[in-house]
Amino acid sequence: MGMISEFKEFIARGNVVDLAVGVVIGAAFGKIVTALVDGIVMPVIGYLSGGVSVSDWKYVLKPSQLDAAGKEVAAEVAVKYGMFLQTAIDFVLIAFVIFIVLKGYNKLRKPADAAPAATPEDVLLLREIRDSLKK
Repeated sequence: MGMISEFKEFIARGNVVDLAVGVVIGAAFGKIVTALVDGIVMPVIGYLSGGVSVSDWKYVLKPSQLDAAGKEVAAEVAVKYGMFLQTAIDFVLIAFVIFIVLKGYNKLRKPADAAPAATPEDVLLLREIRDSLKK
């Protein structure tokens, strides 16, 4: 079997195509939630925290040094935890929305409860025998 025919067989499997569709939809969905976080959630958090953008939050280890003319001689050294926090909030919101969507999807997909299975004939016969022995 040649490499091209193996590749065709690999691509033709439903799992690969489903995975590709899932990745593309997931990437687009991620962009939507990122826009929600960047455009709505983070400005509210920034407003509540005094008007500072969350992505600008940082802990300065060493401030920048300026010369007499006001030019920066050495850049500041800072831990930018705000960017991490914004990305973490983005991730949590994406995971939550995906959870809600999948929960609704699974509820729609779940088959209706099947009627209880009919009692087997041998059990019915044994019940009749039991009842007749009681009399």
